[in-house]
Amino acid sequence: MTYPVDLAKPHRSINVGVVLMKGETELQDIAPVDMLHGLSRHFISTFPDELGPPGFKDGAIDLKFLWITEAGEASPADLTAGLRILPTHSFETSPPLDIVIIGAHRFGYVPSEAELAFARKSFDECAAFIAVCGGVEIPRLAGLLEGKTATAPRPLLDVWRAQSPGTNWVEKRWERDGKLWTSGALFNGTDLVHNFVKQTWGGTPAGALGTYAAKVGAWPDRDVDYKDVPWKV
Repeated sequence: MTYPVDLAKPHRSINVGVVLMKGETELQDIAPVDMLHGLSRHFISTFPDELGPPGFKDGAIDLKFLWITEAGEASPADLTAGLRILPTHSFETSPPLDIVIIGAHRFGYVPSEAELAFARKSFDECAAFIAVCGGVEIPRLAGLLEGKTATAPRPLLDVWRAQSPGTNWVEKRWERDGKLWTSGALFNGTDLVHNFVKQTWGGTPAGALGTYAAKVGAWPDRDVDYKDVPWKV
């Protein structure tokens, strides 16, 4: 197999990996993965033909979803609000990932070296690395943000500007630097994934399906500069 894959013209199925740390992960941070699932052949194949515009199923993407932790299937992973899930893969058993999604872990948790090493490996192999909310701390600690432009939850920007001056930290709802995608807190990840879909598959049948899904699902696409939510008053 060839890595990274061309997501717009894939020659094989696309591996979407949600990578969870051992610390409790914020559920809403990783929830935008379901927006991608809404474009998958597995999901779209269940739709009646008359539910969408003619040919809308032609845009469905062959996506495979993996849930990955250091321990893998041997131990459930903790999410906020009391949810526990059983991962599908460990760092050792996971195939290379094409799209990576990482959310924030609880305050005070220190990622293991194995977790940081897997982040580096996944970044090297993937076509898109999406860090939502405080999930950006994983690539930050892994040294992946040096020389790059990134965003983060607004209360943390000044802290990380001081701790990681080699990164150009911007106050944006979401930001893209090559294959690196970062967002502000929580629900800003939905704006990010909406724009990820538009920029990745725009002008293709998958992009047309994405436009339809965004309309039906009321996907948010708010002002990237937070003009709708002033921070300093």
